[in-house]
Amino acid sequence: MAARTHTVTNQAPPLVSYDVFNADRALVEAVDRHLDPQLLDEAYADLSALGRTSGSAQVQAWGTLADENPPKLRTHDRYGNRVDEVEFHPSWHRLLGKGVSAGLTAAWSQPGGHVRRAAAFVVWTQVEAGNGCPLSMTHAAVPALRADPALAAEWEPRLTSMVYDQDLRPAGQKAGVLFGMGMTEKQGGSDVRANTTEARPLAEDGTYELTGHKWFCSAPMSDGFLVLAQAPGGLTCFLVPRVLADGTRNVFRIQRLKDKLGNRSNASAEVEFDGTWARRVGDEGRGVRTIIGMVAATRLDCVLGSAGLMRQAVSQAVHHSMYREAFGGRLIDKPLMRNVLADLALESEAATTLGLRLAAAYDDGGEQERAFLRIAVPAAKYWVTKRCTPVAVEALECLGGNGYVEESGMPRLLRESPLNSVWEGAGNIQALDVLRALQREPAALNAYLQEVGKARGADHRLDGAIKNLLTELADLDGIEGRARRLVERIAVVLQGSLLVRFAPPEVADAFCASRLGGDWGASFGTLPHTLDLGSVVERARPVS
Repeated sequence: MAARTHTVTNQAPPLVSYDVFNADRALVEAVDRHLDPQLLDEAYADLSALGRTSGSAQVQAWGTLADENPPKLRTHDRYGNRVDEVEFHPSWHRLLGKGVSAGLTAAWSQPGGHVRRAAAFVVWTQVEAGNGCPLSMTHAAVPALRADPALAAEWEPRLTSMVYDQDLRPAGQKAGVLFGMGMTEKQGGSDVRANTTEARPLAEDGTYELTGHKWFCSAPMSDGFLVLAQAPGGLTCFLVPRVLADGTRNVFRIQRLKDKLGNRSNASAEVEFDGTWARRVGDEGRGVRTIIGMVAATRLDCVLGSAGLMRQAVSQAVHHSMYREAFGGRLIDKPLMRNVLADLALESEAATTLGLRLAAAYDDGGEQERAFLRIAVPAAKYWVTKRCTPVAVEALECLGGNGYVEESGMPRLLRESPLNSVWEGAGNIQALDVLRALQREPAALNAYLQEVGKARGADHRLDGAIKNLLTELADLDGIEGRARRLVERIAVVLQGSLLVRFAPPEVADAFCASRLGGDWGASFGTLPHTLDLGSVVERARPVS
C-alpha cells in the first residue's frame, strides 16, 4: 500500500498506443496533396499500419532498449582470428527489420515511392532515429549504382527488397541487403578530394585493391559500401562488398566505434582497408559526380529525419500540456504556453511540408523538378536540420524537470537533434553548395523562383520577402561571407510559399507574420498575440 505522501496526481499519461501517421495532420495532408489519387488507399493503409506500429508500447520500448544498449565491437574471435564484427541489441534488429519491411529502402521500385517513403521515414524516425542511418544509405545507394548499369542490375533488386537479413554472407545468397558509405578521412573531412586511400587496378577489368582508411563509416555490418579512393585517373567511387562471392570476408578492419553524443544505437566506425577488393562504380576520376546522387538522397533524409524529430518533440510537449495543470488550469489553456506550443508547431509543420514537397519532386523526375532540387535540397538541409535542436530544447522545457530525465524520452531527442546538421556536410558545406548552384546553374534558380512565385499575391509579407530575396540574389560578388544568411532566406521563403498555398490560414498567417514579416522575438513563444494560436496548437495535437 502506497504512503499517502506518494500519491501520484497531475501527471500526463505516456503518449502511447496511437497512430503516429494519422495524428499528424500536416503529414497526412502532404501525402494526399502529392500522391496520385489512385495510390492513396494503399498508401494510407500502409502508413496507418506503420503509424500504429510506431505508436505502440512494444515498439517504443524497442527504441529505448536499442538506445540504452549501444553496439559492441568484436575484432577477434576466441581463437584470435580477426572477425571485425559489431554486435547489436536484439531490439536494433527488430527495428531495422520493421523499417525494411515498411518499404524504407524500396522507394525506387514503386510508383509514388518517394512521397510514400518520405512520410514513412518521418513516422519511423519518431520511434528511434539510429536505425534510420542504414535505411537511408541503402535507399540512397541506388542512384549512385545506376552510373554502372551492370552493377545496378545486380544490386538494385537486393537494395530495394523488403526483406531484412542480418547474416554476413555473400550478397548473391541474400534476399535483401543493406549498404553503407565511406567518404571522409582523418586529414580531409568534408574535403573528400584530399582523400589518400589508394586504389590499385587488378587484372580483372573494373576491379581494384584498396589501401587506406575511412574516418566515419556508419553501419559497418552492412553488406556493401560505396567509398571514394584515389585511382590512377583520380578520385573514384567504388563498391566494397563486406563478404566476397566465394564466402570469404573482405578486408574490412574496424579499428574502433565512435562514442557519439546521440544516435547511440547505430554503430559508426573507423575502418582500415589493406588489400581490400573493390569494384569501380562509374569512370575513374569522376567519384564525386558518381556518388553525388547518393549524397543528395541522404541530405533529403536529413531533412525528413529532422522533421520527424521535431514532430515527436512537439507531440510530447502538446500532449504534456493537455494534461498538466498549473496555476489554476491546464497548461495548454495558458496564453503564454499556447504561444510557445504554436511557435513550435509552426516550425514542425514547415519542415514536414517542405520535406514532402522535395520527395514529390523526386517522384516527378522531370527536368524542371531536378533543377528545383539542386537548390532546394541543400537549402532545406541547411535550415531544417539547424532548427531541430532549438525545437527539441524548447519542447523539453515545456515538460519542465520531467523533460530533463531520461524516462521522458526528451533527452534522447535532444541528443539526436544536432546529428542531421552535421551528417552529409555541415552548414557551411550546404551553403557553399547552394552558391555553386546559383553561380553555375541558372535553371536551378529559375526553377526555385517559379516554385515560390506560385504563392505570389496571396500574402504581402511573403511578397516582400521574395522581393528582398531577389535583391540579395542580384549581387553574388563576394557572396561567400553572407552565404548562410542568403540560404536561410531561400529556405524560409520556400517554406512560407508552401504554407501559404497549402496550410490552413491560421498556420500560414502565423508563419508569415513571424518568419517573414519580422514580428517575432529571438526565442520560441514570441508570436504576435493577436494571431489564432489556439487553432495552430489544436492542429498539432497528437490525436488520431
